[in-house]
Amino acid sequence: ELPTDSKLKLNQIIPLGWAIFGWVNRYAIIPMFNLFSQFMSNFGLIILLMTIAIKLVLSPLTYKSYISSAKMRVLKPEIYEINARIPAEKAAERQKATMELYGKVGVSPLSGCLPSLLQMPILIALFNFFPASIELRQQSFLWATDLSTYDAIFEWKNHIPLIGTHISLFCILMTITNIIYTKFNMEMTNTGQQQMPGMKWMMYLMPLIFLFMLNDYPSGLTYYYFLSLLITILLTIAFRYIINEEKVLAKLEANKAKPKKKSGFMARLAEAQRIQQQQLNERNKSNSTKKKR
Repeated sequence: ELPTDSKLKLNQIIPLGWAIFGWVNRYAIIPMFNLFSQFMSNFGLIILLMTIAIKLVLSPLTYKSYISSAKMRVLKPEIYEINARIPAEKAAERQKATMELYGKVGVSPLSGCLPSLLQMPILIALFNFFPASIELRQQSFLWATDLSTYDAIFEWKNHIPLIGTHISLFCILMTITNIIYTKFNMEMTNTGQQQMPGMKWMMYLMPLIFLFMLNDYPSGLTYYYFLSLLITILLTIAFRYIINEEKVLAKLEANKAKPKKKSGFMARLAEAQRIQQQQLNERNKSNSTKKKR
């Protein structure tokens, strides 16, 4: 008699990720994968359905993130007014005025980051799921002859640093989509505040880094990331047409008249800015005294 799976503990041998990432795979991703596998044998379509299902579950977070960026975007004229009123040399004072504006209208600059952070466990879980999925071996889809390995469209003999001896098509599509999404996202989240020098190019550099990182990974994984980014772009476009930014601005203006109580985080941030400004004033005063001497 062959030993059962429970005796072999195969579900513990297969690397599905550490802690929460392994739990996401065991209790969400694998049951969904097995469910779709009962109705179809094309694993490319199964991955497509999984991606759609995951994005639908996460769509409220995507919506919340878009609303947060919309709030920051409609405040751009007031941010420009602050920047015009306070010179760039007084960066701490300018930042303080900006945070006071956010406090008055009830906007948190970090509220758009939280939905993205909540999605990270699923992204990392799938990063572990696809390389460990035995079912994908020898399964073809479109030009990919095996979804468990890379889908090389160009190969060469000599090893090139970072890229290796091939280039994968799904990885290229994922990178192109990622660049488009980065441009899209930067346009949406532009609040009129001065960015750090080089930050824009750093944002565009990240998709290229992922190209080098994932070129050797299973095409099933890069295919999923490509679909996920594409659906996110489509959802963002849909939200842009659905959400009336004039109503968003009107709601923020109405919030100004309401009494506000600072959250613990905002209070600490305001105090840190006050101390920073005080230290800057003392430093300027000290430098001025030394010059007079």
